[in-house]
Amino acid sequence: MIPSRLDHDWIAAHIPHRGSMCLLDRVEYWDPERIVCLAGSHRNPDHPLRSRGRLGSVCGIEYAAQAMAVHGALLSSGKPTRAGYLVSVRDTRLHVPRLDDIAAELAVAASCISASENNLLYQFEVLAEDRLLLEGRAAVMLNAIAEKNPV
Repeated sequence: MIPSRLDHDWIAAHIPHRGSMCLLDRVEYWDPERIVCLAGSHRNPDHPLRSRGRLGSVCGIEYAAQAMAVHGALLSSGKPTRAGYLVSVRDTRLHVPRLDDIAAELAVAASCISASENNLLYQFEVLAEDRLLLEGRAAVMLNAIAEKNPV
């Protein structure tokens, strides 16, 4: 059973990211195809992904990846979730140079556009007050550790 409050504590308990690397604050909306999460961590001066005092907009991909992980946890309906690995990011467009100077909360949306037993393809976007900050597509492989590459 999924609780009505899908807050930071719930998210941290269901994705592999811990401490300050758990970037999302709460789930705003989700259904079997789409999720929207909200975050304010991009404004934290001690953000773990900051470099030289800045949080580049490319870090929005990590926000999107975490939203995808939360989506997977929600879809698992309480069953153990399979490990997912981000294997490809394509058609990414960065519309701003950085995220740390965005005063508004981030809305991180991810829509599953293709799914097979071991692979997922998501379209994602990160917005602030309806302003598109970045967008792209990401491929996720499930249980990649278990996959064996013939040598």
